[in-house]
Amino acid sequence: MENWDEIRTAFQVARMGTVSGAAEVLGVHHATVIRHIDALEKRLGTRLFQRHARGYTATEAGRDLLSVAQATEEQFAQLQNRIKGQGETVQGELVVTSIAGIPDLLVPVLTGFQTRWPAVIVRFLTDMRLFRLDYGEAHVAIRAGSVPEEPDNVVQPLVRLKTGLYAAKSYAAAHGLPASEADFAGHRFISPDNEASRAPFYRWLRDHVAADQMGFRTTEPAASEAALRGGAGIGFLSAYRAAGDPDLVEVLAPRVEWDSPLWIVTHVDLHRTRKVQAFVTHLKEAAKDWRLCS
Repeated sequence: MENWDEIRTAFQVARMGTVSGAAEVLGVHHATVIRHIDALEKRLGTRLFQRHARGYTATEAGRDLLSVAQATEEQFAQLQNRIKGQGETVQGELVVTSIAGIPDLLVPVLTGFQTRWPAVIVRFLTDMRLFRLDYGEAHVAIRAGSVPEEPDNVVQPLVRLKTGLYAAKSYAAAHGLPASEADFAGHRFISPDNEASRAPFYRWLRDHVAADQMGFRTTEPAASEAALRGGAGIGFLSAYRAAGDPDLVEVLAPRVEWDSPLWIVTHVDLHRTRKVQAFVTHLKEAAKDWRLCS
């Protein structure tokens, strides 16, 4: 395949019967055509064409080579048509990546989309790292925080997750509850094991709670919630997850400055494909029914 340009040239010479005809089809100088044919014959150690006044005629070896070249060109044409068709249909893999901690919001969206489009294979990926849309690692990314600014990405707002400060009833029974942030002294808190966390509510926590009061620290959102429900301390939780839970007590109600904006991010090359557009539309419609999200 490293000599594919030369093989294509030989194929066009055989089709057109002349160097000038092949050069015109390929959009190259006739000297390039002659150089490709000479180099290919030298590499294969045999004549591919008989030269005569009327042009070039393929030898037996040439016909063998050209039958392979024609089959390959036809396969490339079929592949091109399939790829083009995939862009216009809703099928195949749909790779969606998101921040951790919101699968209960997104999984019903994904399964609902798959019910509507059963030819879709869903891959739902979460990780601490950002997946590279420009490298084709995902079709759609759900990200939180400040507006993503990578070049060649299309960014659309989804919702703002409301977050409040909560404690388990077991913690309240053992330690009481602060009436406001002025009463935080003597209480234990749950925090990320990452001082660089950009979540607005965790930045607020670092500004209002001493480091030695953060008695349970973790990098895993699910562990943070489990610790909160287990009475390890006071912690932040998305309001939609805490709503109506009889085992949790609201310490501080959600505040606007604690909101986490979610963004839909797609790469410009895939943004207009039917599959991506169908999913983004489905996601936006589903998000209208998410409780305690604005």
